Amino acid sequence: MGRDRYRTLMAVLIVTLGAVIAAAVLFFPRGGPAELPDPLEGVFPLPGDVVVRQTGIEIDLPVGYQLLDLIVDGVAVDLAEVSFTEATGDWRWYPGAGRTIEEWTAGDHQASIRWDRIAGGNPDPGGFVWTFRIT
Repeated sequence: MGRDRYRTLMAVLIVTLGAVIAAAVLFFPRGGPAELPDPLEGVFPLPGDVVVRQTGIEIDLPVGYQLLDLIVDGVAVDLAEVSFTEATGDWRWYPGAGRTIEEWTAGDHQASIRWDRIAGGNPDPGGFVWTFRIT
């Protein structure tokens, strides 16, 4: 094998390794499972997730709790845009034409929510803030 061929092969292998490492950093979530405060049962995307632009925000609260605020990148989302399934306590919001945010831009985004219990006991206010990435 000639010296030039060897150098070319090594350069290709190094560039390929660099591309694999870059892809792993960009496209795979960081850290372990998210620690969510009680009574929050789930959010999507999870903190640190990397998701596509068609993704919406989903919040899972126990039945009897109400979402008070959804703030995305510092902008308060009109709660009339958030769909709610009363039987399961699921709240869902998607950006779209004519909505508070019309489309996601690539990069990191911050979501912030506040909730409170509206039925079945004493008030139980709380909140959660997390960041995710859109590709």
